[in-house]
Amino acid sequence: MGEDSGSGTSGTSGNIGGKGIEVRGFRPGDGPGLVAAWCRGLPYDPITPRRFRDKVLLDANFDPPGLRVAVRGGEIVGAAYGVRRLVAMTGTDREPDRGWIPFFFVVPDARRTGLGRRLLTDVLDWLRGLGRTRVDFASYTPHYLLPGLDPDAYPQAARLLGEFGFRTRHEVAAMDRSLIGYRMPAAVLRRATDLTGLGYRFATPADDDLVELLRLAGEEFSPDWAWAIRSCLAAGMPLDRIVTARAPSGALVGWAMHGAYEGRNERFGPFGVLAEQRGTGLGQVLLHLTLERMRALGAHGAWFLWTDEQSPAGHLYRRAGFRTTRTFRVLRWEDT
Repeated sequence: MGEDSGSGTSGTSGNIGGKGIEVRGFRPGDGPGLVAAWCRGLPYDPITPRRFRDKVLLDANFDPPGLRVAVRGGEIVGAAYGVRRLVAMTGTDREPDRGWIPFFFVVPDARRTGLGRRLLTDVLDWLRGLGRTRVDFASYTPHYLLPGLDPDAYPQAARLLGEFGFRTRHEVAAMDRSLIGYRMPAAVLRRATDLTGLGYRFATPADDDLVELLRLAGEEFSPDWAWAIRSCLAAGMPLDRIVTARAPSGALVGWAMHGAYEGRNERFGPFGVLAEQRGTGLGQVLLHLTLERMRALGAHGAWFLWTDEQSPAGHLYRRAGFRTTRTFRVLRWEDT
């Protein structure tokens, strides 16, 4: 995500994008150099060796030839990562026409050589060779690092992706709010009391409740959310990081949580309320009950990576004191 749109050549690996630069697939031993180059090439989004291992190398869909690595004089100076499903996200659907490019970058002193163009050409050729006719940038689940491209942080990458035919599907926002001095608003507390009086119940789930929660998250919202909940709980996340809502009938109709992703307690979500229950105030109550728990654990802030600013959820977050900190373009390339 850090490269100008200078000219380059296509074809297979070799000396491209400047003298003595080779592009090839990932090899054992590349990890440390790739992480170091990543932190230079993507300064707004550095990564640690452990996160790289967990997000990329341990992904069941990782295929070394799809991680294209640019090497100059024995030093990694860029990379582009292509991935497709070897294991279905849910059921048996491996989405055979679809691929992803979760990231690409070029270190500053190797830019303006066409290397970014060459890396993208290489990884798109690899994905096309596997029959992929739709390629999404960044928004790969379950191991996405960012929801899309931040054009303010990486304007050169935005131009280059545009030249390759990646088009914006929609824009999403990352939001944050401080929890210093947080108190649940009186109006929210009253609404929680009113809903409880109507028979709604807010609680920490028991182990047996998780079956229903995973079904709700995976079938009504996103298989990725069910995967995140299952993974964090299997890794030992305490159940009190989750607040569930049950309707007077006893049915589970919503939940909110924090700490689901990489054990980051200040990261809010996933969070969902069934469509037929929206407008009741359930979402507002669940959000604030979770913020209250986060503050009780000593969190100084709450944040999440994406929402549609103009959606009901976006408006709910703003009313709760969240403010946009970054915007991302969700991009897709389609073979024509």
